[in-house]
Amino acid sequence: MRVLAAMSGGVDSAVAAARAVDAGHEVVGVHLALSATPGTLRTGSRGCCSKEDAGDARRAADVLGIPFYVWDFADRFKEDVIDDFVAAYAAGETPNPCLRCNEKIKFSALADRAVALGFDAVVTGHYARLDDGVLRRAVDADKDQSYVLAVLNAEQLSRAMFPVGDTPKPRIREEAAERGLAVANKPDSHDICFIPSGDTRAFLGAKIGIRPGAVVDADGQVLGEHEGVHGFTIGQRKGLGLPGPAADGKPRYVTGIDPDSGTVRVGSAEDLQVWTVDAERAIWTSGTAPAGPIECVAQVRAHGGTAPAIAEAVGTGLTVRLRAPLTGVARGQAVVLYRPDEQGDEVLGSGTISGTGGADSTAANSEAASATR
Repeated sequence: MRVLAAMSGGVDSAVAAARAVDAGHEVVGVHLALSATPGTLRTGSRGCCSKEDAGDARRAADVLGIPFYVWDFADRFKEDVIDDFVAAYAAGETPNPCLRCNEKIKFSALADRAVALGFDAVVTGHYARLDDGVLRRAVDADKDQSYVLAVLNAEQLSRAMFPVGDTPKPRIREEAAERGLAVANKPDSHDICFIPSGDTRAFLGAKIGIRPGAVVDADGQVLGEHEGVHGFTIGQRKGLGLPGPAADGKPRYVTGIDPDSGTVRVGSAEDLQVWTVDAERAIWTSGTAPAGPIECVAQVRAHGGTAPAIAEAVGTGLTVRLRAPLTGVARGQAVVLYRPDEQGDEVLGSGTISGTGGADSTAANSEAASATR
């Protein structure tokens, strides 16, 4: 096949491209320029898509003996990822920009251009596996990225290749060194790539500005003031700007955010428990929504936050009833569903969380559970 290898300048994408070459594919490397000022997007292991990264990707392509290009996607990235991220926080949500980047940039904009140019598939260094079109977790659980890839539909998955998903990360680094790739020991990028400082609150504050509001308890008593709901997320414990813990001595957590009134509600750890999750923009990796309720394992964060559940398609969205409560579940996050078999690694679908229900939804949860038995 003729494949396009997305090369970020890191070790994973370099080895992925190398393995595609080894498999006999005709490989062309491409680095995505996602910033109009690329020199500002890397500080050590923070950030990505810098001039340094572009150079590292080009050198890796030279070692592999494949053609290499840099494609400017800065405007598309700003609109679909950065602006979306800012708007979501302004609306009191907690988005995952890596998930949106995969959906809108790497497997939409990039894949569409690749197909238009006659490529059969896009190769990336994501830690996930594809088995006859079925998306599965990576072998390396610590590096697994199936959660942020669960927004891909069946057509997009049919044009994707994840060559490193069957290998633990330490072995990928060893392989890179054996191949003479200079990125073998390059630090992994972390945090949000377009916020190299790591200070998300400051970044959002500069974009959104000051929008003062109140911090209140469950009874509506005002405990303090804040400069904008964008500085908070559900489950947050630190940085609340309060003089101390609750009257009972227990810590307070953010339990609710109302962007219209600017109110941030705080409460106890027990107040964070969620039993039902509603989501919009459901994507089913098989291409078809299930006809009725299905047993699954629901995951609400990239690493952790899982519980057995029953999910059901509702219009263009889905509803998930948890068999055990989860905490820190916020609007804007993704809920990803996995098959509840012995392996537990097959992705069934996903949706963007639009609402949650607490302890008062346990009765409905029990009824749904009975209906599926």
